Amino acid sequence: MKYQAVFMDRDGTIGGTGHFIHPKDFTPYPFSLEAISLLKSIGLRLFAFTNQHRISRGEAQADDFIQEFAQLGFDDAYICPHEPDHHCDCHKPAPGMLLRAAREHELDLTKCIVIGDVGSTDMLAGAAVGATKILVRTGWGEGALGKFRDSWSETAPDYIANNVWDAAIWIKEQI
Repeated sequence: MKYQAVFMDRDGTIGGTGHFIHPKDFTPYPFSLEAISLLKSIGLRLFAFTNQHRISRGEAQADDFIQEFAQLGFDDAYICPHEPDHHCDCHKPAPGMLLRAAREHELDLTKCIVIGDVGSTDMLAGAAVGATKILVRTGWGEGALGKFRDSWSETAPDYIANNVWDAAIWIKEQI
């Protein structure tokens, strides 16, 4: 198989607007559940990877997100709880969450896919490890392709999808 796993961002990619929504109030887009099912049905492992600095502010708990991702069907979840200025190795665009997942699940990240709506975080994290990068137009995606394109001009997505369902179909066609 060409790909081993898919890493998927949460806010703006799976659901929401790109802004923080507490897991108890978060609703995935209707097509997101279908996309998750499709990716799993073709034998891919599925991992969430998300920056959630509201955890460090006490506005949510990591367990809230872990439970949410488990209910959505993800195999595991990687969550950065730090503020952006904390300078940790896990806050996207740093690739720490991807590298940790690779160690824990014996993945070759060059055989993995990153799906997200933010070029300056999701796409740069994917580029740092040589993953295939899919930018979705939902959430912050349109802005990432337009107004904010200069903030991640050193890389380009391998595919631009309308949403995660479109991304899942593209992945299936690549296998």
